[in-house]
Amino acid sequence: QRQHADDGRAPGAAPGAPSTSMSASRLATLVESLRSTIEGLDWAPVGTVWADYAEHTSYDDAATAAKEAAVAAALAVAGGSIAWDLGANTGRYSRLAAERGYRVVALDMDPGAVERHYRRLRDEGRTDILPLLGDLTNPSPAQGWGSAERASLLSRADADVSLALALVHHLAIGANVPLPMIAALFSRIAPSAIVEFVPKEDAMVQRLLASRRDIFPDYTIEGFRAAFRQDFEMVGEVPIDGTPRTLFHVRRRA
Repeated sequence: QRQHADDGRAPGAAPGAPSTSMSASRLATLVESLRSTIEGLDWAPVGTVWADYAEHTSYDDAATAAKEAAVAAALAVAGGSIAWDLGANTGRYSRLAAERGYRVVALDMDPGAVERHYRRLRDEGRTDILPLLGDLTNPSPAQGWGSAERASLLSRADADVSLALALVHHLAIGANVPLPMIAALFSRIAPSAIVEFVPKEDAMVQRLLASRRDIFPDYTIEGFRAAFRQDFEMVGEVPIDGTPRTLFHVRRRA
């Protein structure tokens, strides 16, 4: 286009005019070169902030088993067929939900974690979990002509239950989102939610607070209960053995 923008030619080349087309053999060579380049690309999905989180949690094996049992029990009560795993990381609990019959959207903001999750699912040939790169603090908006061609992430929410495991402290402390606003967002995504509360004494929250002043007086389990009761009814509350954490199952108020 740049080459011929100013040559004065009318639409449709006149007989004898220089050709602007590409021969079939040249086009085939170009496509093959692009294919070879793309197939040779690779990315080792490591070194991002949370790509290795699953290998460096504050849980030991017994605590992990206790958490999995509590999440499985809450899923059995929640019912439904579609789950959104918010902050899914590499998909440990997405898989747990899928094994209980859910189709799962596994959302995480860390590209390394999402890539590792995707590659594992691809290698296993699984199609019941969809890993997506996305940030709950800045979700994909409506886009396209008149902002109507592609719907926003939240307007596409179709979950029966959401999982928010080891997530709330990142939103409340890492992103400065008040607990009532977190609860309101979760209530928009699904009518039922399984939420892990991680208190300040937990090592992972201490890491978040290590480089900043603690300006979160309402970030307590009592503050969590009060905030979530504005939008949800409490269905279950289970301390996770071997940790200071608590798993909540909540259901949206009518």
